[in-house]
Amino acid sequence: MPHRSPPQNLIAGFGLALMLLAGAASPVQATAPQAEGPARAQIDPQAPDQVFTFPGGPDGAVEAAVWLPARPADGRPAPLVVISHGNGGGLRSHADTARALADAGFVVAALTHPGDNYRDMSRSTQLTNRAPQLSRLINYMTGDWRSRPGGVAVDPNRIGAFGFSAGGFTVTSAIGGVSDAAAIGDHCEAHPGFFACRLLDVMGIDLSTWRPRAKDDRIKAAVIAAPALGFSFTSDSLAAVRIPVQLWQAGADDILPAPYNVEPIRDHLGAAPEYHRVEGAGHYDFLPPCSPALAAEAPQICTPTPHFNRADFHKDLNREIVRFFQRTL
Repeated sequence: MPHRSPPQNLIAGFGLALMLLAGAASPVQATAPQAEGPARAQIDPQAPDQVFTFPGGPDGAVEAAVWLPARPADGRPAPLVVISHGNGGGLRSHADTARALADAGFVVAALTHPGDNYRDMSRSTQLTNRAPQLSRLINYMTGDWRSRPGGVAVDPNRIGAFGFSAGGFTVTSAIGGVSDAAAIGDHCEAHPGFFACRLLDVMGIDLSTWRPRAKDDRIKAAVIAAPALGFSFTSDSLAAVRIPVQLWQAGADDILPAPYNVEPIRDHLGAAPEYHRVEGAGHYDFLPPCSPALAAEAPQICTPTPHFNRADFHKDLNREIVRFFQRTL
């Protein structure tokens, strides 16, 4: 049956739900470019090498960070990986993964999504704005960024993307997935007790802003972790995705539960993904281990999952992500 339009009161509050369920990140303040090499390691080994703003089109100046590899002796352009955080997050949401990739030879760039971050959730329901924001980051990194102090040449033919939760929705959109907004309403009519659906009466989605077609053909490989709203992507659009995808699922994810979020993407991609199901992991275990200060401020994302070691998992996660991008880019 065709999907009917979702009632506004049914999909209201979606952004707040995802802010709580899709990966708030450790706060970060915009700073001058960071120290490099041993000096950086003494301050924070996961800190970005540069934090700056770039022209974000209709979004104005957008905050971004870059983690730099050691410069190759032959001076060849480096592969690029861009990162999309979850709702309520920021550019440092996945700093450990960014540093692991940079140490392996990648330029890594992450943005703070305008209107959907730890400082400003005013556009958190406009999820289809996110993939174009990621594309504008790619525009900048393959263009004007190399003229900045410390900028290096990026290979436009070797670009990957990583996204977690709402960032997983973003990256799925950027590689060609098309999200059907009506499916969100249908999903919550069928599952009103789900966490997100219980919060759908808080804020509203302006359906006039839902523009789901945002494919960026420059992305040649993608890592998607615990994606939000997997059920909303059309089967035909996923079937057309042929690039390599590494897909991660938390086996104990009670925030974006099975089989509604990872499985629809896994089962309908045109090329079978490299699929990892992490038994015992909770949703927030895809975020780095929390500092004591963040644990006190945001216990909902920092409370340890019983019988699961987040720090040990991130060693495996980052190793596998590095391996995947080394193979595919």
